[in-house]
Amino acid sequence: MDSTNAIMWTEGQWQDANTPIINVTSNSFWLASTVFDGARSFDGVAPDLDLHCQRAVRSAEALGLKAIKSWEEIYALAWEGIKKFPQETVLYIKPVFWADEGFISPDPDSTRFALTLYEAPFPPNTGFSAKLSSYRRPSEEVAPTNAKAACLYPNAGRALQEAIKDGYNNAVMCDSMGNVAEFATANLFCVKDGHVMTPAPNGSFLNGITRQRVIALLKGQGIEVDECRVTPAMLEEADEIFSTGNYGKVVAVINYEGREMQPGPIMQKARDLYFEYAKKEGGE
Repeated sequence: MDSTNAIMWTEGQWQDANTPIINVTSNSFWLASTVFDGARSFDGVAPDLDLHCQRAVRSAEALGLKAIKSWEEIYALAWEGIKKFPQETVLYIKPVFWADEGFISPDPDSTRFALTLYEAPFPPNTGFSAKLSSYRRPSEEVAPTNAKAACLYPNAGRALQEAIKDGYNNAVMCDSMGNVAEFATANLFCVKDGHVMTPAPNGSFLNGITRQRVIALLKGQGIEVDECRVTPAMLEEADEIFSTGNYGKVVAVINYEGREMQPGPIMQKARDLYFEYAKKEGGE
């Protein structure tokens, strides 16, 4: 996060994003009762911002917090914040709910809210490398996988550390059954002989907003997308592998487990369709 070009709304006003708002006795600091979401703004558009705001509210409720801001209020605040930056600025938009009180279980009546916007350029569209991780995604019975919860990210961080140590940029994480779930930081698609596949949501990972948008856009062009069981062996044989997610939108894997790959036509089609959609439909 570039704190030199960031703003935050909390407690009724816009302020410096570095303003302290949590102390060490907070339940959220101690026990990770924090949820967030992430949206993007660029060139004066913010695609699917409403859906990201809605998911932030659902995540708060899933973790037992009180959504003290409605999604409509968050949406309006986000656009207010976007307009404080030059139109061409590429922004990350992050609404956060957290609890200050409670022993183990967060006290919903202590829920607080903040919205941060900061400059965060898209990663270069040059692709990334990935390897299969030894770490796995949890099931809904053992972790709040139905929320975009901060407590889920340390394990993804371990997967990333493992991958980076081995010379890769990202990690493919499996679910508890050993089937592919997603990348450590984004949803996953693969293509074999023109057949587009993506892991079916099974409670171990979030059915991402960009993921859903890309599926709909591809289907709108007559390209079928099979939400199905994806195995590690299928990735080893895939013609294309790519990610979808808020941070980079649609990005190709150019090396998987040491096998050099090229950005493929399905990935490029999905990326083109997404940004066409964003510029056409992503306005206020």
